Amino acid sequence: MASACGCVPGPDARSCPGGVVRAAPSCLPDAVLPVAHRIRRSDEFGRTVRRGRRAAKRTLVVHLLDAPAAADAPPRVGFVVSKAVGGSVVRHAVVRRLRAQARERLDRMPAGALVVVRALPPSARASSADLARDLDGALDRLLAEEAA
Repeated sequence: MASACGCVPGPDARSCPGGVVRAAPSCLPDAVLPVAHRIRRSDEFGRTVRRGRRAAKRTLVVHLLDAPAAADAPPRVGFVVSKAVGGSVVRHAVVRRLRAQARERLDRMPAGALVVVRALPPSARASSADLARDLDGALDRLLAEEAA
């Protein structure tokens, strides 16, 4: 059985009920942030928020920590969305939209940089265009400070 994109389905996972076919990794949507560009460790989140420069907008706060020693590494992005933003469904929707926006902006971020995007409560009602505008504004300010 092939998927809509024409690729072959991936193997059933042990946690899936019998007979369930999972999508192959090549079927993943384009909005997925590649693993190499994700912050996954708690200490990296903490270090970026504590030591990095920050820029706030109406719907989000962006923290940027340059890592000159890792200049050959790709920029990595992490997201913080607290319960103040909304319930689980709302928080995950916000993260998906922010992840898609961040993925489109990876080329603007300095190599080796760690970026944490913290969603504020207004992000729950913001459109993707509003989130994109706020993310661009925050990144513009942080990158201008870096150049100065």
